[in-house]
Amino acid sequence: MLHVLWLLLSFFHNVACTKVTHLEFNVTWVDRNPDGLHARSVLGINGQWPIPALYVTKGERVVIKVSNNLGNETTSLHWHGLYMNGTAYMDGPPGVVQCEIPPGDSFVYDFNIEQPGTYWFHSHTRGQYPDGLRAPLIVRDPENPFKEDFDEEIVLSFSDWYHDLMRPLLASFMSVTNPTGAEPLPKSALINDGQNVTVAVQSGKTYFIRMVNMAAFASMYVWFQGCTMRVVEVDGIYTEATEADMLYLTAGQRYSVLLTIDSNGVTNVPFVASMDEVCLYVPERTLQLTNLKELFDEIPDDLNANATGWLVLDSAKELPAPIEIDAFEALDDMSLRPLDSLAALQKVDKTITLDMKMDNLGDGVNYAFFNNSTYVEPRVPTLYTVMSSGEYSSNPIVYGSHTNSFVLHGNQTVEIVLNNNDDGKHPFHLHGHAFQVIARSEEDAGSYSHVDATNVPAVPMRRDTLLVQPNGYAVLRFRSNNPGVWLFHCHLEWHVASGLTATFIEAPLELQKSTIIPPDHYDLCARNKPPVPTLGNAAGNVDNLLDLNGEPAPPPPLPAGFTTKGVVALVISILSGLMMVGMIARYGMLKCQAMEAGEGDAAEGPEGENQPLLAGSRP
Repeated sequence: MLHVLWLLLSFFHNVACTKVTHLEFNVTWVDRNPDGLHARSVLGINGQWPIPALYVTKGERVVIKVSNNLGNETTSLHWHGLYMNGTAYMDGPPGVVQCEIPPGDSFVYDFNIEQPGTYWFHSHTRGQYPDGLRAPLIVRDPENPFKEDFDEEIVLSFSDWYHDLMRPLLASFMSVTNPTGAEPLPKSALINDGQNVTVAVQSGKTYFIRMVNMAAFASMYVWFQGCTMRVVEVDGIYTEATEADMLYLTAGQRYSVLLTIDSNGVTNVPFVASMDEVCLYVPERTLQLTNLKELFDEIPDDLNANATGWLVLDSAKELPAPIEIDAFEALDDMSLRPLDSLAALQKVDKTITLDMKMDNLGDGVNYAFFNNSTYVEPRVPTLYTVMSSGEYSSNPIVYGSHTNSFVLHGNQTVEIVLNNNDDGKHPFHLHGHAFQVIARSEEDAGSYSHVDATNVPAVPMRRDTLLVQPNGYAVLRFRSNNPGVWLFHCHLEWHVASGLTATFIEAPLELQKSTIIPPDHYDLCARNKPPVPTLGNAAGNVDNLLDLNGEPAPPPPLPAGFTTKGVVALVISILSGLMMVGMIARYGMLKCQAMEAGEGDAAEGPEGENQPLLAGSRP
């Protein structure tokens, strides 16, 4: 009895002592010109863009009211990298753990933050965050193991920028006129959502520099000219300090480094974010369905692939241009070792193999697939299916035929074997967890074989977003110790839109017992137009949870052979071709007969005068 009383007192003491940060985010359109080349509308918060970084401290509770005043678009927010332990319903993806926030409406995100590190928040509504709804999220740590090693913090974001809005870009991307799935290319690279950024620094000081790639598509090479960095954090995981001259950040990844400014230095230091042009341009995919000339012979001339900033020691001195480099040689993140020395998870309880590819469906559009299935958002958000399906929640069928759903039991060691059967690089992000990287192949290594599992690192690198090489593989492991519904998806926004997403339903029966969905979640769904159902399976069927009749589905596959319409079209085309050949042959024969008739009388008249040439012949 005393033990129970002590637990209750401890609980109320912790609640009372928890700092609560209340914020209001008013999402609106604002006009900006971040690269100085094209003014356009962007998505801002409280009239601001770039959106300021959100700073909190480990242990805080954050309550954020998000009001959608866009007028013409729904919205949502996802807290990228935060595990949301105990509040999985606050993770943010619509159709998964919540409904969209309609125009003129609002929604409250309320969660505790118990993990320090470098994160970011962004819209998880289809194709929206590249229009600007994104910003760093920094969780300061009073117990930062490197706090004695630096004097100040700096936050740098890197991103790509499009001159067109995402809605029309997505419409042209997901179109029969783009059968190869060629992604729209951005126009510029940005630093802190701008260019020519200057950061004041002092000689002799060491800076803890937090870096976030918030791009929709572009991976970035980042370096500080003439400086060596010490990597101390990746994706919220402290690492043993590792030296690097250059980093490679794919979309969604974060790094923190220690950088000491040379006390003898008198020159302002350029730093560069340079798009990985190999990642942007994949000619092999361009040619996979056609023998026509490549859509692009080279990267377009108007691509502003580099953004430069400066660490400014003396504002009175010039800002030197960065020195051109001959080759990109970035740190291999597989060499990083977590500071907590967490050993590799050995006994695998469940293996999920995901074979990914890009291919076309019957509407002629190019889609992305896991195991020959492209993701389609269910009628009922997946978390609400968990909460309303009772014992059926452990049956993946109830989550739909097109959500790539996998049910995980609690406290399992889960292994993801990801085979990238595509010619492009893909950064994959897991919600709700960080994973150990057991293996990652080089380019063109083919699919994973268990023969490749002989060199498992004793202490694997750990993060939540990982680049997988073209036609290669990665093997990831994590513990299913966080009940919830978590997405696993490529973080290239074009590929999310084209279906490269899987769903992990983790400990659903436990989730039913431990979680109460706040009523305002269901109220939000009722206010959507049309209202979104919150009971039943993926199709919204309540009486028979195994009946998926009416579930949202992708277009049918391409037919294996000719359809009746195709046969008729082919016959007509052949007959038309034969008719044209016949007409050309007949015309040629008439021409030859006319020429032969003229040869018998000679080409000249009785007085040797030239006769008129045959009609249609050339002099």
